[in-house]
Amino acid sequence: MRVTSPLFYRITLSILCATCFLLANKSNAQDLKLWDNKPAKDWMTDAYPIGNGRIGGMVFGGIAQEHIQFNEISLWTGDENETGAYQAFGDLYVKFTGKDSTATNYHRELDISKSLLNISYALGAVNYSRQYFCSFPDKVMALHYKASKAGAYSAIIQLTDAHEAIITGSSASLQMNGKLDNGMAYSATARIILDGGSVSVEKDEKGFSQLNIQKANGFTILLSAATDYSNKREDKWKGEDPAVKVKNILAAAGTKTYPQLLTRHVADYRSLFGRVSLSLGSKISTYSLVPTYQRILNYKKSGDTKLEALLFQYGRYLLISSSRKSGLPANLQGLWNNSTSPPWRSDYHSNINIQMNYWLAEPTNLSECHYPYLDYINSMRKVKTESTAKQYPGTRGWTVKTENNIFGGSSFLWNTPGSAWYAQGIWEHYAFTQDKNYLKTFAYPILKEISQFWDDHLKRRPDGTLVSPMGWSPEHGPTEDGVTYDQEIVYDLFTNYIEACDVLGLDKTYRDHIASLKEHLLMPKIGKWGQLQEWETDRDDPKDNHRHASHLFALHPGKQISAIKTPELAQAAKVSLLARGDASTGWSMAWKMNFWARLLDGDHAYTILNNFITLVGGAGVDYNEGGGIYANLFCAHPPFQIDGNFGYTAGVAEMLFQSQTDEIQLLPALPKAWAEGSVQGLCARGNFVITNLEWKNSKITRLSIKSVSGGDCKIRVSNTLKAASAHVKSSTQDKAIIYSFKTAPGATYSFIANN
Repeated sequence: MRVTSPLFYRITLSILCATCFLLANKSNAQDLKLWDNKPAKDWMTDAYPIGNGRIGGMVFGGIAQEHIQFNEISLWTGDENETGAYQAFGDLYVKFTGKDSTATNYHRELDISKSLLNISYALGAVNYSRQYFCSFPDKVMALHYKASKAGAYSAIIQLTDAHEAIITGSSASLQMNGKLDNGMAYSATARIILDGGSVSVEKDEKGFSQLNIQKANGFTILLSAATDYSNKREDKWKGEDPAVKVKNILAAAGTKTYPQLLTRHVADYRSLFGRVSLSLGSKISTYSLVPTYQRILNYKKSGDTKLEALLFQYGRYLLISSSRKSGLPANLQGLWNNSTSPPWRSDYHSNINIQMNYWLAEPTNLSECHYPYLDYINSMRKVKTESTAKQYPGTRGWTVKTENNIFGGSSFLWNTPGSAWYAQGIWEHYAFTQDKNYLKTFAYPILKEISQFWDDHLKRRPDGTLVSPMGWSPEHGPTEDGVTYDQEIVYDLFTNYIEACDVLGLDKTYRDHIASLKEHLLMPKIGKWGQLQEWETDRDDPKDNHRHASHLFALHPGKQISAIKTPELAQAAKVSLLARGDASTGWSMAWKMNFWARLLDGDHAYTILNNFITLVGGAGVDYNEGGGIYANLFCAHPPFQIDGNFGYTAGVAEMLFQSQTDEIQLLPALPKAWAEGSVQGLCARGNFVITNLEWKNSKITRLSIKSVSGGDCKIRVSNTLKAASAHVKSSTQDKAIIYSFKTAPGATYSFIANN
């Protein structure tokens, strides 16, 4: 018999531990990165997005030629009457010269923990690296090029305009200035900062200016773009001269070194992104050691929970990158668009899409990113009031059509409950932040005027029932009175308006009037095969698998239907969901994740999540084959539509905690696949922050909740916890444990498993 010494075991164990440690560290470093071992070929499926809420870029990372297609979120055609479309702005090309050898060790990655895009490769004995970001504090896109050899860079820099404006050059800059047919002025400048070498201005084959860099050690490009758009109608939607704005931005940015710009950018970005962390398993994973597209392909067999968490955080990255204070809200493609005639105008769709874009903002601790949507709603009020009065004479307040632009212009069909759905976002910001000044000065007037529209627009039947006249369940079915979608959204509006009045102590007479209207609204009905009826008429087809499930608004994002408080209606919603099926387009699957989470069925929500993480597009694959994600993790409607990314992130949050009722439900829809995990930083209504939530074997082991504003707190959990504070009271309800306690502003309350 062979005998092995104890020393051998110790050495072997040390080697195994060291190997595991290195693999774990390398894997953890990749947890928040998308990466590939080749340049992007396709804008929609492969290129990586960067953005600062106003300027966005799609980066290809080519070796012989870098291509960055860029946008500015306010570049729109149309006006107050014509919707127009969101426009591509232009392209920046860096064409390298004198490099004939084949690249090796190519690596392209997007680090969403820092909002940095890094590219590296070798040509012969020379190592090249690039680092890109879009800075919110300095309002520029920064592109930094380095090499391991002096004088390694010679390149032609070109700027192109999607609307074919002339490109001019001066010193080390390229500029474009133009006007759209609607009179919108726009401007962009790319400024080169050299490290060694020389740069000169020359003409291309069109006679446009380009820059010729010769034998530089490295260089940095600072790009800024702007339009003269203002979100103030009283100023006729016109603001600062964009050429002056760009000049001032670049002058200020130019006073800082590249490391200073980088430090300011990362600090600003991490102040938002770093608030939330998520782990859906503690196992050491090597899945992230393959390119992201391969991870997606492997996912069905691998059960890669780190990819699931990455996709959750990617939604937060995209919202920070496309929706920042003082800017416009994220549109159907966030702010990334390479067309002058994009799908669905890349607009603000009011029948779920823009609303879905912001479901994640408050619960995933990005309240500041909600402001562009709220400000957008506010800026549209006067235009919408006028257009609504023409369409619906005799009504106060306002509503919207389905397709909307940045000037109040719209098209397609009237979506009468659209403004009431907007009002939900207005209310939710208060529900999460408890900011009474915001509620009184900003939110309340909007909630009231939209309530007034429905006060005037609702149809009174002889028996006292109130119905929305001639409604349409979006993109589906007949037009008739009392469509469930309309009724549920109006119920939500009235509920929020009444609560706003109660909080502020305002308008008691009108508050009571709206409360009476709410009591007389036609309520959701259960149909002949147990479904939640989509229409008042019991006409639902059990074989209908339409992508919209608008009649389930009351389940999510509304709060009228609850698995705990209205179980019969929740069961009817479940019957409808089962009939619609799990497969659908990208954004629809994301909504279904949220539905199943609200039904407290984590395993079914996870089934939808699993379907969502399906690779669409790429070499030899049809873009339009169905919903899923592309190699760059963009959601496929198809084609690309960003609401699915945002809805996915919101869905994961709903699976881990919910607060739409008068209690915070922890791990309400935890799937078996997430038996162990932790999350920090999620926010609940009432201005509570889940500073730490850990679980094992599907049971909570540690919990800390911070009460920012103070007030009563009630939490629902599935296993017994021991509270650090003696004044916490517990009760049992529906096989769950309820903990109730009063909180002080700024205080944190901790619990551990009671084993």
